[in-house]
Amino acid sequence: MIMIAAATMALSGCGTAGQGTFGGIFSGAANGETLGNVIQSVLGLTRVSQQELIGAWNYQQPGCAFTSEKLLAKAGGELVAAEIKTKLLPYYQQAGISSSNTKVEFKNDGTFSALIGGTPFSGNYTYDEASSKISMKGMLLNVNCYTKRNTTGIAIVFEASKLITLLQGMSALTGNVQMQGIGELAKNYDGLRIGFDMRQ
Repeated sequence: MIMIAAATMALSGCGTAGQGTFGGIFSGAANGETLGNVIQSVLGLTRVSQQELIGAWNYQQPGCAFTSEKLLAKAGGELVAAEIKTKLLPYYQQAGISSSNTKVEFKNDGTFSALIGGTPFSGNYTYDEASSKISMKGMLLNVNCYTKRNTTGIAIVFEASKLITLLQGMSALTGNVQMQGIGELAKNYDGLRIGFDMRQ
């Protein structure tokens, strides 16, 4: 029933982004477990508790979320979120991001350790459950992101400019093509946050 509603939303959404691509959305969404992951595509609707955040998380695929149900509907619905992930994947691959070299561990003592495209990043973090906001502070880089629960774990998502800053800081992106592509994609959708789907 949820999928029928999502498909209806994708066809009748009032925004122009993602319209006319129904077949393409299904082909992109059919990869792996993407359809299941995008059922919950709005920040704040599926909050992750402090205790649930603790642990080691490994990159699974690109992740995305919208800041409100209204903006998700305007973009074309949950199936469009699957298409966004499919569009992000080539940029992530060009940046060398894979399940073997991108991961993060949040510890009980308020510290974290991460690999982003194979580059280590560690420091202290705070988590605000009410806003789902994670503030990560390292020696050379501070970054804020947001988390939500999905069907296989959690998503950690950023404002596009913050993700680009993180990837630049980690030297995961060596050229402007990837950055421009990520930035341009995000500009097409109001309230879009992009990042990583993670699982333990």
